[in-house]
Amino acid sequence: MTESAKKVAQQTESRLDKVAENVRQGFERVTKGRFSDEIKNGRFSDQVDHGIDQGRVEARRRKQGGSER
Repeated sequence: MTESAKKVAQQTESRLDKVAENVRQGFERVTKGRFSDEIKNGRFSDQVDHGIDQGRVEARRRKQGGSER
């Protein structure tokens, strides 16, 4: 390869590396803070599921002969 061809190839490779890094950063910015990520990180793990608790209370009332609410 001639020197000019090598220089062009190196410049092209450098530009492609920059493009790839920009795409990577953009992807991280778009996917950062998604709701599913919040769940995976345990954001809601300390909250009690009141729906299950309410269902248990209603079942207990029905079993004892009372109304559902």
